[in-house]
Amino acid sequence: MLDNVPSAFFVVPCHNYHLINDLLLSSARSKSTAKGLQLHGYIVKSGLFLIPLIANNLINFYSKSQLPLDSLRAFEETQQKSATTWSSIISCFAQNELPWKSLDFLRKMMAGNLRPDDRVLPSATKSCAILSRYDIGRSVHCLSMKTGYESDVFVGTSLVDMYGKCGEIVDARKVFDEMPQRNVVTWSAMIYGYAQMGENVEALLMFKEALFDNLEVNDHSFSSVISVCANSTLLELGRQIQGLCIKSSFDSSSFVGSSLVSLYSKCGVLEGAYQAFHETPVKNLGIWNAMLKACAQHSHVQEVIELFKKMKRSGMKPNFITFLNVLNACSHAGLVDEGRYYFDLMKEEYRIEPTDKHYASLVDMLARAGKLQEALEVITNMPIDPTESVWGALLTGCTLHKNTELAAFAADKVFELGPVSSGMHISLSNAYAADGRFEDAAKARKLLRDRGEKKETGLSWVEERNKVHTFAAGERRHERSKEIYEKLAELGEEMEKAGYVADTSFVLREVGGDEKNQTIRYHSERLAIAFGLITFPADRPIRVIKNLRVCGDCHNAIKFMSVCTGRVIIVRDNNRFHRFEGGKCSCNDYW
Repeated sequence: MLDNVPSAFFVVPCHNYHLINDLLLSSARSKSTAKGLQLHGYIVKSGLFLIPLIANNLINFYSKSQLPLDSLRAFEETQQKSATTWSSIISCFAQNELPWKSLDFLRKMMAGNLRPDDRVLPSATKSCAILSRYDIGRSVHCLSMKTGYESDVFVGTSLVDMYGKCGEIVDARKVFDEMPQRNVVTWSAMIYGYAQMGENVEALLMFKEALFDNLEVNDHSFSSVISVCANSTLLELGRQIQGLCIKSSFDSSSFVGSSLVSLYSKCGVLEGAYQAFHETPVKNLGIWNAMLKACAQHSHVQEVIELFKKMKRSGMKPNFITFLNVLNACSHAGLVDEGRYYFDLMKEEYRIEPTDKHYASLVDMLARAGKLQEALEVITNMPIDPTESVWGALLTGCTLHKNTELAAFAADKVFELGPVSSGMHISLSNAYAADGRFEDAAKARKLLRDRGEKKETGLSWVEERNKVHTFAAGERRHERSKEIYEKLAELGEEMEKAGYVADTSFVLREVGGDEKNQTIRYHSERLAIAFGLITFPADRPIRVIKNLRVCGDCHNAIKFMSVCTGRVIIVRDNNRFHRFEGGKCSCNDYW
């Protein structure tokens, strides 16, 4: 009988086996790679690798050390592969963003007549979420039903998370409602799913329901709901939820900190973003990226570069999002040489392959700086096919520098890709109109109408006491419209005395001079600012959010408004922030 017992049980005393196991678990928790490697050497020499539990913990150690290939080697060297061994390697690949490997090993496990359990199935659904493969996720869902694990709280939660991340929010809610038992992670997954889909009201209602049910929400729940406030620019509500975080002792979480940075940044309170960043004791990659993005959007370019250096010194390894934020900052400031340096650094030192978004940022940087031919060369030499965003960046630069010939070429390239966004038709129309080619501009807009689509309406909004006030150009439906228009008329006289002259070239329609003056005078951001002037106390900055790019004349007009009123006016358009104070803008008129 003893012939089949592994020799390790005789070579190593029992207490040594438990000690090595504990040390291996400790190394995995602390991510002490050097100590773990030494333990692995001892395990091999002593024959302990023959013990299944040791082999499983060795796989987990390498997984948590972000060394999935070493986990695979440990798996392959394991002679007796139990269901737990397979679970460990499948989880390893899912956790280390190798989703196809994870699913492939699930298939191999089942081919060996081993049934997946409540530890394997969540890893498989996580892999489907990473891949955004709703179809494979449904198959895993069916597998969980066949194996009787669909009612398991961990499996159910992973399914809610998967459906939510794949954009199938109805299926996510169906699984959620049918679960016999839910935990805080289940609620967090559902809230996150609604937030990701932009269903902000549903996300907030679910969070409120969780609180009423006396559920002890975690930092991920708080993070998701603060993100909802950030995306909706609900600053006051976000601050109230931050207060709940502090009461619940979640304010030190890096996930909450990252969301708070985004909240304050998107609401135009950069000092609040800085404070949230500095008060987060342990900074993960997410909060570094959030702070880099905040500084980039607010034109604090030197701070972006300094933050990047601090991040490197802290030992945090940048990822593709980090470099995208740095490139966008360089683009906003026209720092072409610096932008090229970071683009090359990303490829050569960090071995990160640029995505279409990185190329779009590089093209945008060159095109805005007037280097249109260089931008075109970048597109021509791209190792991947240019996307709409890449050609759109060139088109924007062509519009700014009135190169309608190259703009038309860029637009033709986009249309060759197939159906494109309405914004592309509008960009081409604006390029023609800016050059005075109104017939061509009308044709571009007709193409849009023929497709049954409409130009996105320009809107601006202001938050006041948890209520959002929305304005469209020239509208008079607001309850205080009379006061708003009176304020604009009064302010207009002061601005003209200070030297303001309307630039009607930004009215991209062929109409008379008087009509152009009237059209540009009542753009949505001006109505929002006037509302702020008659509503907010003199020491409070006026924060306006706009869904489209601020036109050149409004940008100039708001500088005069800041002088005549002595107010700080912060405007966020669809690309960046503009802080107007004392007749100057933080973008230095480069946007």
